[in-house]
Amino acid sequence: GLFRMLVLLGGIVLLTSLLSYVYRKMMIKISLEVIYSIRNQLFGHMQSLPLSFFDEGSQGELMSRFTNDVDNLNEALSNSMLNLLSSFLTLGGTVLAMFLLSPQLFIITLITLLVMGYLAKKIGSTSKKYFSEQQKKLGSLNGYIEEMVKWQKVIKVFQYEDRAIERFGEKNDELRNVQYRAQASAMSMMPTMMNLSQISYAVISIFGGIFAVRGLYDIGTLVAYLQYSRQFSGPIGNATENINSIFSAMAGAERVFQLLDQQPEVDEGSIQLVRVREAGGELIVCDDIHCLRWAWQDPDTGALTPLCGRIAFENVSFSYTPGVPILKDITFYVEPGQKVAFVGSTGAGKTTIMNLITRFYEIDEGVITYDNIDIRKIRKEDLRQAFGIVLQDVNLFSGTIEDNIRYGRPKASLEEIQRASELSNAATFISHLPDGINTEISGGGSDLSQGERQLLSIARAAITNPPALILDEATSSIDTRTERIVQEGMFNLMEGRTVLVIAHRLSTIYDSDCIFVMENGEIIERGPHDHLINERGRYYNLYTGRATLT
Repeated sequence: GLFRMLVLLGGIVLLTSLLSYVYRKMMIKISLEVIYSIRNQLFGHMQSLPLSFFDEGSQGELMSRFTNDVDNLNEALSNSMLNLLSSFLTLGGTVLAMFLLSPQLFIITLITLLVMGYLAKKIGSTSKKYFSEQQKKLGSLNGYIEEMVKWQKVIKVFQYEDRAIERFGEKNDELRNVQYRAQASAMSMMPTMMNLSQISYAVISIFGGIFAVRGLYDIGTLVAYLQYSRQFSGPIGNATENINSIFSAMAGAERVFQLLDQQPEVDEGSIQLVRVREAGGELIVCDDIHCLRWAWQDPDTGALTPLCGRIAFENVSFSYTPGVPILKDITFYVEPGQKVAFVGSTGAGKTTIMNLITRFYEIDEGVITYDNIDIRKIRKEDLRQAFGIVLQDVNLFSGTIEDNIRYGRPKASLEEIQRASELSNAATFISHLPDGINTEISGGGSDLSQGERQLLSIARAAITNPPALILDEATSSIDTRTERIVQEGMFNLMEGRTVLVIAHRLSTIYDSDCIFVMENGEIIERGPHDHLINERGRYYNLYTGRATLT
């Protein structure tokens, strides 16, 4: 009999080890799959958010949600949750065994459990608040670090190093203090629970001894119950040891789901932009990327409206903040193939007009039309495809020059990339690079001049073959000689397209078909260069240097 029991015990031990290995491996796999899914959802959802979300938030704080918060969640799922699950299963089995051994003594255990549950809820509520604050402070610190790394040149130019270190120390100190409160609050749970379990053990020993003396229990039952009571504190201790990780993960999960709960960009448009060709005097949809004509297609009726490039603002008003108007009752028209320019002081509303045309923001009042179609009826993706945009701040990505030009159209051929670089005047400087078009770009293109980066930006717009073009102060940060090269590339790109230009350098827009002079969100003057000069108004004063763009 003893031999059989030993064999059975050995089998149980081996089976326990095997099952422990299997369930840990399964939990690790499950946790990694969950984190993989969360990261994918988080990044995918971020792509659907409106531009206003990124304008209002900190890049570093957003990055903290992808790194620190998700990592904390991963740590809890892959390690802490395993221990917590094991502890709860052991605790449940122990409590059941105690109830079966002695329902009377179990009343004492139940009271202890209720007190533990109440205290755990109180401590947990306080700890959760501190851990949530900790993650916010960590995100703020990461945002500050991201800014300081990004703008090191400005910091060094203005000798801001000491102040930057001081500010970092303040933020780091705030994080340390809230981390201390979070950790101290969470760690207080373990001694509280352990002391309660010891008190419960002592009370059970007293009452159990009394019951045994009076013959209600035999000594074996009392010893077994006391053993379970001692074992009862084990899983509680294991669970509380992992409580910091659990609370940190809960705070991180809350911040992750806050981002996932952000409302995606709303798009009620249905009209699509399609390539077309003419056959028998009629337009038909063409899937060939070499079809150079475009049209707007109503998906319900299939009707095609040729894309001409006529843009109109009719009594448009807009404000980023309610009650603070940026544009006030703006009305203007741009005919197909025209080049129009917007000039005015900083804050006059020039860039806002570009943001509204592409529906990065929605207007408060009025109507914006593209080829006589309300742009709210056009899908945002298709509307933005109808524009090529060259900005003052050039954003280049890690990779080769070819990759950065191809960013405008991923399926572009090498010949098309070459044509785009030639059209934009970028081919000359690319040919002088060590690896030509395969030259690697790092640090956002810091190894290239501002003019070279701008030429690549023009090439990236050129490869999309856009029907219309937006130039947002594209030459304001480069020297005069480079400006002529960049302008030549832009002139090549402008040919045959509707062009909207925002410019501080008035010398770049004198040949525009119409110039709109803006001030305080209103158009105060409009007309071609010569007409505005003869009017001797605001534009004349700007052009002759009697006034400045501030």
